[in-house]
Amino acid sequence: MANKLIVLEGEGQWTDLPADVEVISPSTYFSDETFQKSRKYKLVNLCKSYSYQSIGYYVSLLAEARGHKVMPQISTLQDFKFPTLVKEEAEDFEDLIQQALKKQSDEKIEIIVCLGNVEDVKLARVGSLLFNLFQVPILKATFQKKDKWQLVQLKPLNLKELPDGLHSLMNASLDEYLQGKNRLNKSYSRKKFDLAILVNPEEATPPSNKKAIQNFVKAGEKVGFNVDVITKNDFAKLIQYDALFIRETTNVNHHTFKFAKKAASEGLIVMDDPESILRCTNKVYLSELLSAHKIPTPKYYIIKKDKLSQLNTSGFEYPIILKQPDGSFSKGVKKAKNELELMKVLKDFFQTSELVIAQEFIPTDFDWRVGVLNKKPLYVCRYYMAKDHWQIVNWKGADSPEEGDADTISIEDAPKALLDLAVKATSLIGNGLYGVDIKQRGKKFYIIEINDNPNLDEGVEDKLLKQQLYTSIMQEFMNRLL
Repeated sequence: MANKLIVLEGEGQWTDLPADVEVISPSTYFSDETFQKSRKYKLVNLCKSYSYQSIGYYVSLLAEARGHKVMPQISTLQDFKFPTLVKEEAEDFEDLIQQALKKQSDEKIEIIVCLGNVEDVKLARVGSLLFNLFQVPILKATFQKKDKWQLVQLKPLNLKELPDGLHSLMNASLDEYLQGKNRLNKSYSRKKFDLAILVNPEEATPPSNKKAIQNFVKAGEKVGFNVDVITKNDFAKLIQYDALFIRETTNVNHHTFKFAKKAASEGLIVMDDPESILRCTNKVYLSELLSAHKIPTPKYYIIKKDKLSQLNTSGFEYPIILKQPDGSFSKGVKKAKNELELMKVLKDFFQTSELVIAQEFIPTDFDWRVGVLNKKPLYVCRYYMAKDHWQIVNWKGADSPEEGDADTISIEDAPKALLDLAVKATSLIGNGLYGVDIKQRGKKFYIIEINDNPNLDEGVEDKLLKQQLYTSIMQEFMNRLL
């Protein structure tokens, strides 16, 4: 039985459709009980109109009510009433448009976007951007040059409105969209579920190196996924997938959070889920959460920007650690040796945040890292401090940060109190994948941070488990789908 549907009014010709794709009419979709009994359908709605209460409108509306993944969504159709609001939220929209159109000689240009693809390869980035913002199968965008290029009109088109000469582009784009990056051939048997791994090829210190990503792809295919490695430019293609694994540094004010929220709202299994990103990336929230549940942490203080003049530092023991609420990978963390340095760092941090965390400094040769997956320990590492530095990463040279050594030990050889503390702490966050940083002083353990997007690098965290580390994570995705 096909689980991908093209809903079409009238005639449409597609040949050599894969076994999991079926073309049906709106009437069939409305009335056939088959489509009411399962949520595992993905629809491309190619009806003649998406206007309010049209057939196309009701196809998308009914699909959402049934829990099917449909393009376009009703909310997207509403966006066409207020396109400037969506445009304003887009990262780098203006810069990209001005750059892409600067060599155009005409004062006005129309671009037809077929599922993210355009005829002119020089405008490919524009097509991808527009598809990410306005997720409809066929889109006509009109730009006009005044002082600068401006988006003056957006309109969804149907197949009959598609200009002559673009049908082959539409056919190829639909084929690519439905099949993902894996091309079908006579000997290739497509698997039941699709998983996307989100990466940023430009990131200097990603949470997984290239070999680790290759291992995740291999493991995903082994447990039964079709696996695609995607980037932020593939946002509009999320509804193709059943699961999303984010292997790019996460933050709330960032496209990674947008991906996580979109994936969760579409019913995908996602790690990191948006709740975990929210809870882990903000150190103020995390500190208060751990404190409220009596989880041992270094002593800490929350310093408010508007109360700085009233700050009583008499209880501080120097050196003291200062943290920006939303820093990651040891960034946004400074050490103050005295009150003068304290005030200097606070002044800097308060430029971007109303709150700063001050935390007791516990000097150690290494930090424990316990990887936890679905409330069970997965791996244990020791991350040693960078040479002549008090952190495991020295960010002095931002382009080439220096890292300390690391070693991996078996879960059986790790202190039980360490493992129990990591599991107890992450259970307050969720049931996803986490990396818990823990300091040890004597026989006591203290939570430093819980990371929603932990390092998983080939040659470090997988040193003992090898490929089993990647398989365990991919199998967790599969278990949640079955």
